[in-house]
Amino acid sequence: MSRAANKKRSKKDRSGTAAGAHVIRTARPEDIPALLMIEHQSFPTDRLSQRSFRYMLSKGNAVTLVETDREGRDVRGYAMVSFHHNTPMARLYSIAVAPRWRGKGVGRALLRAAEDAARDKSAAYMRLEVRAEDKDTQAFYKSMGYKPFGTHSQYYDDNADAVRMDKIIAPGLAPNVTRVPYYRQRLDFTCGPAAVMMGMHALDRKRPMTAIEELRIWREATTIFMTQGHGGCSPQGLALAAWKRGFDVELYTNERGVPFVETVRSEIKRDVIRAVHEDFLDELSKTEVALVPRALTFVQMRAKFDAGGIPIVLVSSYQFDRRKELHWVVVTGFDDTYVYVHDPYVDIAAAKSQTDRMHIPVPQRIFDRMARYGKQHKKAVLIIKARKK
Repeated sequence: MSRAANKKRSKKDRSGTAAGAHVIRTARPEDIPALLMIEHQSFPTDRLSQRSFRYMLSKGNAVTLVETDREGRDVRGYAMVSFHHNTPMARLYSIAVAPRWRGKGVGRALLRAAEDAARDKSAAYMRLEVRAEDKDTQAFYKSMGYKPFGTHSQYYDDNADAVRMDKIIAPGLAPNVTRVPYYRQRLDFTCGPAAVMMGMHALDRKRPMTAIEELRIWREATTIFMTQGHGGCSPQGLALAAWKRGFDVELYTNERGVPFVETVRSEIKRDVIRAVHEDFLDELSKTEVALVPRALTFVQMRAKFDAGGIPIVLVSSYQFDRRKELHWVVVTGFDDTYVYVHDPYVDIAAAKSQTDRMHIPVPQRIFDRMARYGKQHKKAVLIIKARKK
């Protein structure tokens, strides 16, 4: 059985009242010994530790529910749901039922309760991973309305593959999500190349998405220096790299000067960034890249997407994860409420997975705040399109 694959759940009241024959309440620190026992009885690998349970119960952006007897003491199963800042997406991080209580509806009750808890947090989607070979658990989730939307190779500790599934838990949502493949950036400073590779591969499946290609694009598009550490990729550098690989590119930016230079204190480094930027502009002048000196509006971006273009957007990651950094993401779809994006950055240390970063539904008002940076509300968007013959 798998992490969020073998665990199941039911309809619950977090205060501890019965939902049908099941009593479900929020987990407490004193439940941890019972949770650890269920964990060891359920999973041969990928087990949550005592430290992990303590963190998720106290500091993690998560809700953990337990199913118990009527006195609330005998813990029979649990479900753990994690949440994301400023996105309506929840993840069924883990769910498990004690062996002697399996087949008695505990898992189904916990899963329904987890969905209720997610809705209470204004979540519109629930996502999860399940072991690819565990067809019974996949069938269980399908019976609860979950649909597969991708796979993750060697996801588990024993290198088993995972199937990703999700479910719309809020009514009236109909995302128009394009089939943009997902690629996780391998280095802290290569979000731009990772985003561009996803966009190019969506338009041409022969385009590689590899660590070598990621580094090649970074070398071609980097500004050399950023605030600290390795240089990030400028809009002009990424536009040039995509054009050289056979794509039509439009670059919309209201940045009048040299990107990123104002965040660098060293005048020597600033001179290098200016020189690199001027070289990018010189190279771009010899291409068919459309350099548009204004911001792209939301309505225009959606129209470009509907016409087959893939938007690559520079955002402030603070809205995602409270990191005050500029970051490249890929737009993968729109509906009347949300903009959907692939975020190439996966924070493994914070117990995130690729599932958390795929097709993230971002409310349009929050996306508008994300897609600008600096006091002057600067914006940069690349539209990558299949080259016209």
